[in-house]
Amino acid sequence: MTKRDLLVMYPARPKAMAQLAESYTLHRYDEAADKARFLAEYGPRCEAIVTNGHVALPRGFLQHLPRLKIVCCSSAGFEPIDVEALKEHGVWLTNSSAALYDDVADMALLLTLATRRQLVAAHDYVRSGDWGRKGMYPLLSSMNGKRAGIAGIGTIGQAIARRFEPLGLEIGYTARSPRDLPWSYFGDVQALANWADILVAIVPGGASTEGMFDKTVFEALGPTGSFINVARGSVVDEPALIEALATGRLGSAGLDVYLNEPNPDPALTQLPNVTLYPHHASGTVETRDAMAQTVVDNLAAYFAGKPLLTPVFDLPETAVSL
Repeated sequence: MTKRDLLVMYPARPKAMAQLAESYTLHRYDEAADKARFLAEYGPRCEAIVTNGHVALPRGFLQHLPRLKIVCCSSAGFEPIDVEALKEHGVWLTNSSAALYDDVADMALLLTLATRRQLVAAHDYVRSGDWGRKGMYPLLSSMNGKRAGIAGIGTIGQAIARRFEPLGLEIGYTARSPRDLPWSYFGDVQALANWADILVAIVPGGASTEGMFDKTVFEALGPTGSFINVARGSVVDEPALIEALATGRLGSAGLDVYLNEPNPDPALTQLPNVTLYPHHASGTVETRDAMAQTVVDNLAAYFAGKPLLTPVFDLPETAVSL
């Protein structure tokens, strides 16, 4: 049986790539020296794309892929992919968010505790010898009894809330409408920030959320508040965040994502009241393998005429067609 042709824009993990190579003919666009020539030659054959959320897939790219039926993304986010163009061309898009919620929720918890209890600064206090020279580290504030607002209460947001509850945190959240959940609902981020001591961003990226965490949100959190971002750098007005942290109008921040990666603004990274992580919340072997497996499994489902596991949207004809 002839293998179907796949365009690899970004490789999956080794185990997943081995499965793909066994079932399909892989065209390694990611390795091509002359990408335009490669795309012109092999694009017309390809029925699927394997990629991730950091590789651009613009509208014009699709003109070289007349047989394209599905794009499988091994990341949760897919901001560089022109979703509307895919819809217009009747092309499915899948992502891997279902595979990573535990590790991302763990990172939100880690960043929250590290930020509120000043883990990095306290580590340096011991390592530098300041503990012996200057005495006991300054007293901090307990987690118990504080209010944690979660902006975005999807699968990951709910997993974060469940991790927060044993700490004695009161939970609030935002969503488009109230959910059947045991936590306090707030209609917008501003109201949530006014209420919260800790605000966690776990909204999707994209134009609709760009810069939604801004000066007014940070000032609402206030000088004892903490902002935690495990979403996307684009959801933050980063100059406003820098100013709020530098002036003390916002107490602290714990960040896994930044506006410019992998070279975030030094004005942000050099601040003493920010805890930093290199966009690695899902960065475990187990989770990255599971994310890659969603690519394999979605492709297998599609070409078998079965429902997709993790579609990003529904096409007008919701049944999978070949």
